[in-house]
Amino acid sequence: MAPDPWLPLYDAACQVAQEVAEKIQERNRYQRNGESSAKLNVIIRSSLQNLSEKIDQLRDLLLRAVSTHQITQLEGDRRQNLVDDLLTRQKQLQASYKNEGPEPDVIRSSLMTGGVKRGVTNPWLLEESEETRGLGFGDLRQQQRRIIEEQDAGLDALSSIISRQKQMGQEIGNELDEQNAGLAESSRRDISLNFQQRRVSHLLLQAFDLNCLKRKQNLAVIVDISTL
Repeated sequence: MAPDPWLPLYDAACQVAQEVAEKIQERNRYQRNGESSAKLNVIIRSSLQNLSEKIDQLRDLLLRAVSTHQITQLEGDRRQNLVDDLLTRQKQLQASYKNEGPEPDVIRSSLMTGGVKRGVTNPWLLEESEETRGLGFGDLRQQQRRIIEEQDAGLDALSSIISRQKQMGQEIGNELDEQNAGLAESSRRDISLNFQQRRVSHLLLQAFDLNCLKRKQNLAVIVDISTL
């Protein structure tokens, strides 16, 4: 099975966004000190273009993966949220580059949360958590992948539980079918036995009536003889 190219591409896009934020900060320091920032502006423009291309590639890969059922709908929604957050970062970085927005603070915790929370205007100003403080980008990427693997393992466990419950339901259904079949067979036997009992009673009654008739005939013959 070919490796999924989406996650490495997403990591690369996050790295580009991080580098753009750092370059914008450096450019702004140059401008405050009265130094030339022309070279940095060229680098920032090129990096922003690279970020835009990577986001387009992420969109295309995600659309293809969802349409061909390579990933679940839940995973597709999660990745779409990550792409949306990247787009938000891109717009904020472009605004900062044009000096139309606040200077981005280089905070790496946004890489771990998969983007910003709704309502936060600047994802680069989020406070870094204790779990990620001091970690390098490679460590952050490994931690992010570990979180995804744990989520996948949780989904696998849930799927296994549902499968076992389904199997138990089928076994209970089969047992009920067998019990119903046994009850039906027992009911048929009871009906047959009752029919046989009624038939025997009828035959006994006929035999009794026939015996009584013969006795009456014999008695009549004896009376006739005695009158002679």
